[in-house]
Order: sequence, then C-alpha cells, then structure tokens
Amino acid sequence: MHLSTQTWMRPEPLEQTLKRASRLGYSSIELAGEPSLYHVQETRQLLDKYGMHCWGTVTMQYGKRDLTAADESQRRDTIQYMKDVVLLCSELGGSIVTVVPARVGKLVPTSAPELEWKWAVEGLREVASFAEARKVRIGLEPLNRFETYFLNRVDQALALADEVGHGCGIAFDPFHLALEEEDMFAAMRACGPRIVDFHVADHNRQAAGDGNFDWPKIMSALAATGYDGGLAVEFMPPIDRTPVGRFGADQLETDAVDVSPDQLQFILDHGSGLFSDTYYTGLLRRSAETIQPFLS
Repeated sequence: MHLSTQTWMRPEPLEQTLKRASRLGYSSIELAGEPSLYHVQETRQLLDKYGMHCWGTVTMQYGKRDLTAADESQRRDTIQYMKDVVLLCSELGGSIVTVVPARVGKLVPTSAPELEWKWAVEGLREVASFAEARKVRIGLEPLNRFETYFLNRVDQALALADEVGHGCGIAFDPFHLALEEEDMFAAMRACGPRIVDFHVADHNRQAAGDGNFDWPKIMSALAATGYDGGLAVEFMPPIDRTPVGRFGADQLETDAVDVSPDQLQFILDHGSGLFSDTYYTGLLRRSAETIQPFLS
C-alpha cells in the first residue's frame, strides 16, 4: 500500500498540490474528475518533476452529473463525462476510477427505484466496459445517507457491481461506511479483494488521527483483504463559525481562489470551505503521520 491524496478539497494549481504532497511523503495523487483542468502532457511532466504518479481519478458528481436522472439526455451526458474521466486516468497511467453513480446531495428520488437501478446498471456497464478496455478498474463508492439516498452500504454496492461486471469493484471509505454499516469491519471482509480504492479520513472527516477511528485495526483489516493500492487521504472538516473556533484566522483562505461555481458549491455543501494553505498542509501532514506506519 502507498500514501495518496485527492485534489478536490482545496482548489489550487496542480503543481502546488504535488509539491506539498511530495514533501510530506505522499507518492501518488487521485485527481478530481475534471478533465479540462489537467492537460495530459503537462500533468505527466509535473508528476515526474515531483516523483509522484497518478493513482487514479474520481468522478465529481455535481451539477447535472447523475446516472439516476429521469432525463435520458442527462444520463447520456453523465456517461460521456465518466468516460472522459476514465480516459484521463488511462492517459496518465492511472489504475482506478472511483465512481459515485448519482449526484451528491440528491436526497429525493426522481423516479421509481427499479428504473433508477436499471439506469445505473446500464450506464455503469458502458463506463466499466470502456475502462476495462483501457486496463482501468472502476470502484463504486457508497456514500452516507446525508449525501445520497442511492448506494449507502457495501451490500448494495456489491449487488450493483455484480450486475455491472467488467471487473467493477468497490471504493471503500470508512468515514461513510462507519455511519451506515452495522459492522464496518464485516463490511470490509465482505468486499475482500474487490476493494479497488480506499479513502482515508477519520470518523468526523477530519485528518486521520484527529478522530476516534482505531487505525491499527482498520489497516490490519484492510491488509487482510489483500488490498495493496493507494490510501487516498480525503478529509473535509467543518468550518467552525462560532467564537469557540478560529474562523477566518486559521482555517480559511483569504486570497482569491480560482474555482468554478459548481465546485465551490460542492465544497460548501459538505459543510466545509476553502482552506488556507497552512491549515490544509497541517491536515495532510497529520494524516500522513497516522498512516505511514502501516505502509508496505
């Protein structure tokens, strides 16, 4: 296993992300699924410059991106978007794409459950087939009920992956699954070798080690599944807007940030905000210090 991280939590130039991550001991990156942000040749050069590799990409399910949408054209556009994210991963030598089927934040169904399931299977099958031909594995990520009503548990994700085929696996995120599973460790064992990606945050979505997760137990259980991929750090702490915290003085970026309205709303909808460099770096450092003892 190796230490990885994501790019969506703090919008910034990729070089800034890679320079920081490399300095802190990270060896790979899982890119936010925004192909227009990453010119392949330039990204390869930056990865080489900082001695890192692309572990994979993750679909960013905001705006109209939704495989369960009642509108057929919206579903088709989402399929094409997901293929573009797969292609970005493939062209950068990545191994996995984490996929969330429905739009994050969509909490009210818009169609009958059997239709949503059918559309998800059809769309994901097309995407997974496209990925398989490029030697990229798809991992379905269950999210907690406060972010989606569609796909909250491992048994649901495994059933969907079975119907999708084409080597479709599971992206396991203990933050989400500790909320939804009766026994998170039993859920991990149920996934077994079908775990293709693993996200890292503590029970409160703070940096690993800043919550109550038993990381030695988690990492031991993960190793027992045979997993040997990236441990992709993905924290998203809440912003303390009370007099108790240090709102504005420590957590938040005070300079202008180049971020699209959809991406900014996605971050705000997670109850978080645009982090300062100092605060973000501290979160990455503490996560690395917590996880590094378990690296193979």
